Amino acid sequence: MNDEVRPGSQPVDQDIHITNVPQSFRAFAEEVHKRAEKPRTTPVNIAQKLLPAEFNMAMAHFYRGEVQRSNVWRGRLDATTNWAVITAGATLSFVFSSPDNPHFAIPINTLLVSIFLFMEARRYRYYEVWANRVRVLETGYFAPMLSHRTVPPDKDWAEHIAADLITPHFTISEWEAVGRRLRSNYLWIFVLLSLSWTLKIYIHPSPIPVVTEADRKIFWDLFFQRATVGLAPGWMVVLFGALFNATIIFVAFSTLRLKFRSNNIYADRNGRPRSSSRKRVFSP
Repeated sequence: MNDEVRPGSQPVDQDIHITNVPQSFRAFAEEVHKRAEKPRTTPVNIAQKLLPAEFNMAMAHFYRGEVQRSNVWRGRLDATTNWAVITAGATLSFVFSSPDNPHFAIPINTLLVSIFLFMEARRYRYYEVWANRVRVLETGYFAPMLSHRTVPPDKDWAEHIAADLITPHFTISEWEAVGRRLRSNYLWIFVLLSLSWTLKIYIHPSPIPVVTEADRKIFWDLFFQRATVGLAPGWMVVLFGALFNATIIFVAFSTLRLKFRSNNIYADRNGRPRSSSRKRVFSP
C-alpha cells in the first residue's frame, strides 16, 4: 500500500467541514443553533410571562378545584356525624324497648361514638387545609376585585398559597380539632347517652321508689346494684362514667382558647390573611 501523502491533500478533519451544501440548509442550521442558545423556559418564566387574562383563568380553575376538595371533606365530616347519630338512636331504641334489655349497651355505644369523634377530628384537619386555602383566595384575591370599596392591596395571600402548595401543612392541632367537633355535635350526643343511661337504670325493671324517707336512704344502694356490669360493681361503673363525661366536657371547653391562640388562616379586619403554623400534612 502506498503510504505517501499527496501534496495537495488536506487533513481529514478539514475535509469534513468543507462540504458543498445548499445555502438554505446552512441558514436553517444557523437558525436552529440560535434557538438552542436562547434561555430555556422554566416554571418561573412561565409564571412571569402569564398575561392577566391567563392568570385570572388559572386562579378561577384553582379556586374551583379547592372548593371541590373542601366539599369532599365536608361530606366526609357529615358521614361520621351521621354514623354517630344513627348508632346512638338505634342503641337507645333497643335499650328502652324492653325492661330486660341490658343497660351496658349504652356505654358500649359511647365508646363507639368516641371512635367516630376521633375519626371526624382527623377528617376535620384535612378539611381545614382546603377550606383555609379557599378563604385566603376569597379574602386576598376575589374580595379586592369585587368590592366597591377601596380594599388595600396585599401580596401575602399569594406567597402563603405558594408556600402551602410546596409544603402542605395542617392549620389546627389534633386537640383543637377534637374540641371543635365536640362543641359542634358530639358533646350533645354524649350528654344524651349519659342521661339515657341514668334514666334506664332508674326506671327499669321498675322505677326506684323515692316516696318515703326509707326509700330515699336505699336509693343509691339500689341504683348501684342495677348499674353493676358483670364483675364490675355499680359504684365503679358510675365513677367511670362520671370521669369519662367530665373529661369530655373538659376537652370541649379547654380547647376553646386554642381558637384564639392558633395562627389559622382567618382574614383580619382588613381582609388580609394571617400566617399559619407550619406542620406538614404528608410526611416526606
